Amino acid sequence: MLTTRELEIDMNEPFALPAELTIYSALETRDALLAWVTERTAKSEQPLLVSAQRVSEVDGSGLQLLAAMSSMDLTWRLVDASQVFKDACLTLGLSHWIDPRYLKSEA
Repeated sequence: MLTTRELEIDMNEPFALPAELTIYSALETRDALLAWVTERTAKSEQPLLVSAQRVSEVDGSGLQLLAAMSSMDLTWRLVDASQVFKDACLTLGLSHWIDPRYLKSEA
């Protein structure tokens, strides 16, 4: 059984986006993300944390998943992002996702 402290740590664990965040992985990633969101929102009202640290390939379909999450009346924050992910966000006008107040590391 998890202690209260272990539960807090677990609840603060971000959802790790896959290395390939493209149309080819969008359905699988969407299903995993929705299951994670459902679990987290049932247990806590804290902002959801998402990590894009491992993302090495991204396209519009991948970013559309996060855009859809933004329209779900949820508060979420990107806590880490690869340079590839940052570049894609900047290119598509999603620079507000790249907030240095929340990112663990800035390049």
